[in-house]
Amino acid sequence: MTDISRIPFVDLQRQHEEVMPDLRAAFERVVGASAFILGEEVERFEREFASHAGTRHCVGIASGTAALALMMIAAGIGEGDEVIVPAHTYIASALGVLHAGATPALCDVEDGTGLIDVESAEACIGQRTAAILAVHLYGQTCDMGAVRALADRHGLLVLEDAAQAHGALDDGRRAGSLGTAAAFSFYPGKNLGALGDGGAITTDDDQIAERARQLRDIGQRRKGEHVVAGFNERLDGLQAAFLSVKLKRLDAWNEDRRVWAAAYREALAGSARLLEERTPGSCVYHLFPVRVPERDELRTRLESTGIAAGVHYSPALHEQPALAGRFRRADDLSVSESWAREELSLPIFPGLGRERVERIAGVCAAASAA
Repeated sequence: MTDISRIPFVDLQRQHEEVMPDLRAAFERVVGASAFILGEEVERFEREFASHAGTRHCVGIASGTAALALMMIAAGIGEGDEVIVPAHTYIASALGVLHAGATPALCDVEDGTGLIDVESAEACIGQRTAAILAVHLYGQTCDMGAVRALADRHGLLVLEDAAQAHGALDDGRRAGSLGTAAAFSFYPGKNLGALGDGGAITTDDDQIAERARQLRDIGQRRKGEHVVAGFNERLDGLQAAFLSVKLKRLDAWNEDRRVWAAAYREALAGSARLLEERTPGSCVYHLFPVRVPERDELRTRLESTGIAAGVHYSPALHEQPALAGRFRRADDLSVSESWAREELSLPIFPGLGRERVERIAGVCAAASAA
């Protein structure tokens, strides 16, 4: 019988038990070959993940934040440029722009999805605007047709922050293949997570891929030949081997997330505002966000009954102390501010189970009725 007395936000132990024999084999293979930095394991995973995303190239990077920064630099973004970023996202989306030497221009998001509002983004475009960063939040892709149309009208690059969207679809194409280049995170709690930090850049652009490979490896074109002032942001061979193991199960794990998201939708009807799905079946539910006016009270109530919950994201980017004075912004960011005040993420992971969903929904319903 399922123990529903305590419900974690993410159950990595259960996931790892499922693949433990393969993880052990991968560990022994890497240690046996002493293949710890780049090499065959990284190259294998890069081929596999590029194939899964539907791109010609994948470049393994040490973290998602580094992937964002190196993607920007490799795409030619730098000092004097501005990149449009939604104000409702994790701070790494803006940090990638800053680390590339450019300036974030913060726009608002859609009320129903928390994704980039194209009208607000267009109002944010200025003479220095070079790119739009489409952040695929909560496991759902932005309306990329509208984003690309906006970019085409103004001659801008389209870049993706796909850190929460491994396997998510937009019009039949996967996140990571929807712009000029995309950055992924393999933080352990992601839909595809390493056993440590990791990230990747996907692209069909040969020059961006080559420059990203140089930038991650101390600027080397080949051993000892440093052609750019690069960074040390290489994906470890061990993490690449673990990711290859997990990638084989990603689609099945994503489908399981959709099952529990549908169960939540049924059980929570009337208790909270739910994420609007742009296209049914395309979201991979990295998170399951709800919006409630008394967010902090509901979180306290859940946690007092043994149910973990999270907030994604508060405050909005324009209210983050680390970004003070380092961005330009749209006049109206009120929707981003509402998401920051009201959003609460409920537990969702492969194997969550209907009993847990019903218990969580019951606490939410009781709080709503109080």
